[in-house]
Amino acid sequence: MFSDHDHPVTAAVAAPAHESQSPAAPQETSQASSQENQADRPQSATQEHAAAEQNAAHETPSQRTEEDPKPQTSSEAAPETPAAAAQPQAAEVHGQLHERAEAHAAQSATDAEAAAAAEEAASTEEMSKLLDQYDEQHESPAQNEIIEVKVIAYTEHGVVVDIGQKTEGLIPAVEFSETEIPRPDPNVTIEVQRTGEKKDGYVIVSYQKVLRRRTWERLDEAYKNKTTLTGKVVDRIKGGVVVDVGVRAFLPGSQYDLRPTPNLDALAGQEVQVRITKLNRRRGNVVVSRRAILEEEQHAKRGELMNTLAEGQTVHGVVKNVTEYGAFVDLGGIDGLLHLTDLSWGRIKHPSDVVKPDQELDVIILKFDKEKQRVSLGLKQLSPDPWVNAAEKYPAGGKYKGKVVGVVDYGAFVELETGIEGLVHATEMSWAKKSVNPAKIVKVGEEVDVVVLDIKPSDRRVSLGMKQAQPDPWLLTADKYPVGTIVTGKVRNIVEFGAFIEIEDGFDGLVHVSDVSWTERIKNPHEVFKKGEPVTAKVLRIDEDNRRVSLGMKQVNDIWGDWFKQHRVGEIVKGKVSRIAMFGAFVELGENIEGLCHNTEITDRRRGDDGSGMNRTTTGPLKSAGPLEPGKEYDFKIIKISPESRKIALSYKAAVKQVERQEIAQYRSTSKASSTATIGDVLKQKLSSR
Repeated sequence: MFSDHDHPVTAAVAAPAHESQSPAAPQETSQASSQENQADRPQSATQEHAAAEQNAAHETPSQRTEEDPKPQTSSEAAPETPAAAAQPQAAEVHGQLHERAEAHAAQSATDAEAAAAAEEAASTEEMSKLLDQYDEQHESPAQNEIIEVKVIAYTEHGVVVDIGQKTEGLIPAVEFSETEIPRPDPNVTIEVQRTGEKKDGYVIVSYQKVLRRRTWERLDEAYKNKTTLTGKVVDRIKGGVVVDVGVRAFLPGSQYDLRPTPNLDALAGQEVQVRITKLNRRRGNVVVSRRAILEEEQHAKRGELMNTLAEGQTVHGVVKNVTEYGAFVDLGGIDGLLHLTDLSWGRIKHPSDVVKPDQELDVIILKFDKEKQRVSLGLKQLSPDPWVNAAEKYPAGGKYKGKVVGVVDYGAFVELETGIEGLVHATEMSWAKKSVNPAKIVKVGEEVDVVVLDIKPSDRRVSLGMKQAQPDPWLLTADKYPVGTIVTGKVRNIVEFGAFIEIEDGFDGLVHVSDVSWTERIKNPHEVFKKGEPVTAKVLRIDEDNRRVSLGMKQVNDIWGDWFKQHRVGEIVKGKVSRIAMFGAFVELGENIEGLCHNTEITDRRRGDDGSGMNRTTTGPLKSAGPLEPGKEYDFKIIKISPESRKIALSYKAAVKQVERQEIAQYRSTSKASSTATIGDVLKQKLSSR
């Protein structure tokens, strides 16, 4: 309200000296000035009467008696003022002067009437000066006197008031033009303060000083009694705002509310309730707080609330503040912590994604410590736990849609619903590649199809697979290349037991060393294969469970397969003995096709004979196996065929017996023609023909 208190810090510098002091200060100054004037007056009186005192001896007693009452009468006639305490000092000065006059009168008793007349005139003049000084001494303290006056008129110079005793006072117009103080209404009685000045016949009085004094008295009483005041925010300054409570008071930003206020500029023009926390009247410094009132109210509410809270209770609150680890909720006098993990069953990045400041919500009390006044709250506990029926809702093998909520080095987390999320391991992301970078396959927020591989509600874990939700490209490729298909691929890798041939991207087959050639035995695959060179092979087997394909190079020109198709067990075939071994004879049945005639199938075994019938020179290969000799053709009977192992078992003796049976049958059919012929003769004839 007052311009000399615009800023709490600079008020002492801007305020005039008489305004920054307490009301008693001007009186003390006035009394000090009066004492100084009284100390100077006796000296001045003595100097002025120096000449007159020399002639005081010529006065007669009757003259002194007649003259003495004059100053006394003047003193008694002097108007009585609030400075009546100074009368004894004036009387003492007056007595000293007369004592000195009487002393001079005794010495100059010889002077008569001429000197008496001059002394009377000088004494009268001096006494008049003393009385004038006495009157001035009594008028000076009235400068700060507060009196009640009546407003009688307005002029361009100010407001005219009736002081009384037919005296008018003037409140200068500047007190209203330079401040926000309204002019008092006519005929209203108000309080003003004397200034000791006069102008144009008016006694100058101050209305502003009285209002300021009364305002400070009211503020001082409110400060002592901790009374709540209502003020208006009028300015925004560094560190807070200025509130008008009769004077400009400083309200720090930290004292406006229980929590930090981000925008103090928005408070301009608002009325707030405050309490004075610091007051220095001499410096014009007033500091107020709104937070002190709120804390007092909160403390009262907290005491009542502490007696009603219990764990498991659902309460209503207002979000007070949101932090990185949760939110603080005002329950109506006490704050509770709503931790990040208790906000939602699902994954959240920041508490502000779920709650906002000043949001009203219901929460459940999870833990309550009355001694430490700590309350732990939960929000997700008010909704059903999604894991309770998760096993029935998401059984293993089921295919579902999910949302990627996190990507890590070893996989990705996919949310099936709020609160239920599972891990898709990197190995379960793609059929084509066993080792993948999850960040290159999925992104956060992307929707994907997944298959539940395993679910454990007790551990709140579910294993998911992405590749299982897609057709297996390996099986699709395998369908393109059934067993018996001739394929061409490149050598991708060479190992000790063969070479891996890449037929398509992600679809490889193994050519074992045993399937390279029908006749040659491969000991070192590097001698046959070169990395990157094309190879033509035949699909021999497909193992879908283990994702394996067996290939064969020698089976591309499968002469064995053709031979097996043309011959059956029990058939008589012609073959050339290619070589003799200790266990039998190898018989060449066709190009690159061999069969084995074991020793037991060459001749019948006799007593004392090992049955081998082997003839050997001292050194070198065997020359014969019984009747069989290398390089000669014989008839053999097929007794066993193994297409997979490419083996043919032959029997020479079985062929001979079968030939004999055929000849006997032929003989019987021709016996009618020659009845004299015997069976022995026929056999001899057949043998001789061979």
